[in-house]
Amino acid sequence: MLTSPHTPSFGRLAAPFVAMALIVGACSAGATAAPAAPSTAPSTAASPSASAGGAASGSAYTITAQTGAVGKFLAGEDGKTLYNFQPDTATTSACNDACAANWPPFTLEAGETAAAGAGVSGTIATLTRTDGSMQVTYNGKPLYYFKNDAKAGDTNGQGQGGGKWTVAAP
Repeated sequence: MLTSPHTPSFGRLAAPFVAMALIVGACSAGATAAPAAPSTAPSTAASPSASAGGAASGSAYTITAQTGAVGKFLAGEDGKTLYNFQPDTATTSACNDACAANWPPFTLEAGETAAAGAGVSGTIATLTRTDGSMQVTYNGKPLYYFKNDAKAGDTNGQGQGGGKWTVAAP
C-alpha cells in the first residue's frame, strides 16, 4: 500500500483510540465501589424559604384559603398571606427589583409545584419573570408575599401602595 507523507495511515489514526480503550479498561477493571456506610444521623428535609416562596427541590406547595380580619384570602408556605398587585397582567409581573425586595414573588424552582388546597377552586399556573424565575399565579394574577408579614395570618400588606396591593382572594 502506498501512502503519501500528507495522508495519515489507519494505524496512526487508530493508535490514540486503542491506547485510550486500554487505559479505561485497566482503570475500571477491578474497581468496585465501596458500600455506603450506614448513617446514624436522622434524616431531615430541607426547609423551604418562606420569604421568597421557594421550596426544596421537588417540593410541592399547597395554596390554602384562610379567613381573617380582611375576609377570605390565599396563603402559601407556612400559612403566610399571598397578595396581588393591581398593575400586573396575566403574563407579566410589574413588581421587580426594589419592589420585589418588599414584595417577594411566590416563585418555584425547577421540579417544584403548587396546587390548590381545600377552599381554593381557581387555576394555579406560572409565568416567567424578567429575571427568568417562575412565579406562581392564581386565576391569571401573579402572587406575592409581603416582607412585613411576620407570621401566618398577618395581612399587613392589604391596601398598601395606594390600594394597589390586596390580599389574593380564593
